[in-house]
Amino acid sequence: MSGPGHHLSVFQRKDATDTLQASPMEAFLFPLAPRIIPERQSRMAYFQKLKTTGKWQAQIERNGKRTSKSFATKREAQAWAMEQEAKAKRERTSGDRTWQDAVDKYLEEVSSKKDGEVWEARRLKTVREFFGEEARLDEIEAPQIAAWRDSRIKVVSGSTVVREANLLRNVFTIARLEWKWITHKPFEGVKMPQESEARNQVWSWQLIKRVLRANRSGKTKEMQDAFHIALRTGMRLGEILQAPSHYNPESRIVSIKTKTETLARIPIGRIAHTLLQRKAFVVDANEGSVLFSKLCKELLITGLTFHDTRATALTHLAKKVDVLTLAKISRHKDINLLMRVYYRPSVTEIAKSI
Repeated sequence: MSGPGHHLSVFQRKDATDTLQASPMEAFLFPLAPRIIPERQSRMAYFQKLKTTGKWQAQIERNGKRTSKSFATKREAQAWAMEQEAKAKRERTSGDRTWQDAVDKYLEEVSSKKDGEVWEARRLKTVREFFGEEARLDEIEAPQIAAWRDSRIKVVSGSTVVREANLLRNVFTIARLEWKWITHKPFEGVKMPQESEARNQVWSWQLIKRVLRANRSGKTKEMQDAFHIALRTGMRLGEILQAPSHYNPESRIVSIKTKTETLARIPIGRIAHTLLQRKAFVVDANEGSVLFSKLCKELLITGLTFHDTRATALTHLAKKVDVLTLAKISRHKDINLLMRVYYRPSVTEIAKSI
């Protein structure tokens, strides 16, 4: 069928399954010619080879709007059409929902039930500032995630990027599986940086004395006390701030909810026993971290953090107890991690002890 208005470069004959039902008049005039339809990938996409340029043009209807684009090859045109159809499907699924809508719902329904609610809210606020409040949820894809990753790695460690990425991935996973807001996986194909090597810094006694002897008051003095307790127990800052209210002086055990346990029972040594018999701390963990960093800066101490007190304490305890006892004190479940990061006797020290 090659009469006026029909060009074989534009339309192709299809199998019998793709022919249209002919009208009675057409069947009488053209008894052997099947009806010819435009070649198409789906009901939304149509393809034709342009006679003027020789390029392949793809025409699609995306949620009621028709658009077209030309490509050098038919394969490229088909790939573009498939991509546009996938986007159209995502738009129909997500509606006009934005990244901010997803964050608000996640904070209300998921983060509010976690101990790390404050941390998650702070991290998600940072991501919101990167994507923008009005960013459509269906338009955040692998390139946007990769751009976020590249911007974060410039200011934080690889480990921090991985932790934040796990939070974002969970938001998108819940939005896809539970809320049915999206159908795609934005993190698919995006490579995350390697986690940073564990810190191996320990506090020297000289610097410890400089912190403890500094004349401070108020919440900064509380952080000096918390610093001393940390060096004697190996507890994290958040655990220390809870400890005075959950300490049993008779058994010398602190029973608290920790980062990794619903109820941790922490044995307390003789010196720490005295330090914990005090009134409850007023400072919170976030404010305390800021105050301690400021104190270190004032005392010209660099390269060390409050968290390094844990490694310092466990390093000193490793000289007094075996690794299994040390694991009980530190609450580490991975003995290999404990030996690799915290159990640090030198070969010379081991030789002297055997």
